[in-house]
Amino acid sequence: MEVKVRVLPHGEGLPLPSYATTGAAGADVCAAVGKELVLPPGARVAVPTGLALAVPPGFEVQVRPRSGLALQHGVTVANAPGTVDSDFRGELQVILVNLGDAPYVIRRGDRIAQLVVAPVVQAQFVPVTALPETARGEGGFGSTGV
Repeated sequence: MEVKVRVLPHGEGLPLPSYATTGAAGADVCAAVGKELVLPPGARVAVPTGLALAVPPGFEVQVRPRSGLALQHGVTVANAPGTVDSDFRGELQVILVNLGDAPYVIRRGDRIAQLVVAPVVQAQFVPVTALPETARGEGGFGSTGV
């Protein structure tokens, strides 16, 4: 599988997304900030990566949090998982939110998220007057127990 990557001027010198281990599902992506960016508790920001992607048709790139940032600092991807569609050619930006209790500093080259390439199926949504019955029925939040 090949995802073409265009490095934007402010992304020059940073590594392309890469897998930290041979078994990794997500490729780490770095911040392409010019100067340190302080993310206060409760705040969110779109962090530039300096990259634009050409995702093959029939696939998406999911933008997911890095578990270490989430556990150690409370910093996560606000719209996790974010989606990069196959027809989007703009800069990949990562929406980070600080759920921790201390400011978090983002520096150039920091690994801020991971990218997972996944297949996509587009469905046809068909209006009907009734849905097929199931054992669960209309049971919603918490209806199957804790």
